[in-house]
Amino acid sequence: MKVALATHDMTHVNAHFNGARTLAIYEVTPDSYSFVEAIQFSEISKEDGRHAEDGEDRIKAKVEALKGVALLFVKAIGGPAAARVVQARIHPMKVAEDEPIPEVLERVRRMLGGNPPPWLRKILQAEAGPDSRPAFLDDEDDLPEGAR
Repeated sequence: MKVALATHDMTHVNAHFNGARTLAIYEVTPDSYSFVEAIQFSEISKEDGRHAEDGEDRIKAKVEALKGVALLFVKAIGGPAAARVVQARIHPMKVAEDEPIPEVLERVRRMLGGNPPPWLRKILQAEAGPDSRPAFLDDEDDLPEGAR
């Protein structure tokens, strides 16, 4: 699963989505995580919530850059940007405080390796496709009636 993190310093999730100069992309599995790429943006909004006239274009560019990403971790995200991210089938997640990137990735890795919460199960199922059985369903007792 690809995960994006809004960052100013490549060490913490510490940026507002539209104010992030960098979106760090990682591949996360139940066993590990690895860096994929850092997507840089020169045109950003101030983190005071006010956008320039072309703010919508910046949102579009960032959402398009996130193609293939399932989770997006940010310090904050405005309503219009969040709607565009969700519409692109990316699940935005806010962190309350600046959080080290390795801690965020480790949390995702543990969720993938255990019993994922329902919202994450839905993402995993969508990534796997409609005909595949999710890896977290390893027991027939977990299958809905009629699917056995």
